[in-house]
Amino acid sequence: MSRNDQYLIDGVGLWSQLLSERPATAGRPCLFLDRDGVLVDEVHFLQRPADVRLAEGIAAAIAAANAAGFAVVVVTNQSGIARGLFGWEAFAAVQAEIVARLAAAGARLDAVLACAYHHDGRPPFDVADHEWRKPRPGMLLHAARLMALNLPRSVIIGDRISDLEAGRNAGLAGGTLVMTGYGRDHSPRLAAVRSDPAWASFPIAVAERPAEAVRAALAAALA
Repeated sequence: MSRNDQYLIDGVGLWSQLLSERPATAGRPCLFLDRDGVLVDEVHFLQRPADVRLAEGIAAAIAAANAAGFAVVVVTNQSGIARGLFGWEAFAAVQAEIVARLAAAGARLDAVLACAYHHDGRPPFDVADHEWRKPRPGMLLHAARLMALNLPRSVIIGDRISDLEAGRNAGLAGGTLVMTGYGRDHSPRLAAVRSDPAWASFPIAVAERPAEAVRAALAAALA
């Protein structure tokens, strides 16, 4: 049995890892972060610790969120696992590197959630529209149950419209699309999204860089 099997809550494709050893405070707001293109620079199907590059300034921004009492949770789709490009051991090694680099800069994550299911995946990962796969809100809702989070006070930062849609579907206060990763490719859709009545109660901000997005979101939440 792999030492990582404890985090696979369904034994196959759903990763749920608590990282904070501090006692949880019920009702905390959460800063939800996509991983690739937000927390770390986009690397096509990141699978090696040597390829990890923290986004510029993100460690200091996360440390500020830690100090402000926000939980910080990574929510990431991992279709590379579904496609057979790498496995959970490689994912775990990359995550350990990210956590170590953040810790060296005085920052921490409270949890990491990942979904490996994808409609083009190899069996048993070939599940379309799994409730955990963004834009569906399953990862965010699971984190809320696991950590007693206050979702209506929480925000999400991502580089895809699907990240923001997951936040909207989970009832978050709002989200930010960053221009790193795939963000600039997704930005042309923003006008249509903002004019859609279904998005009326979910404000969307835009930021050039993830660290800027985190600091702006914290300032707005604490105002």
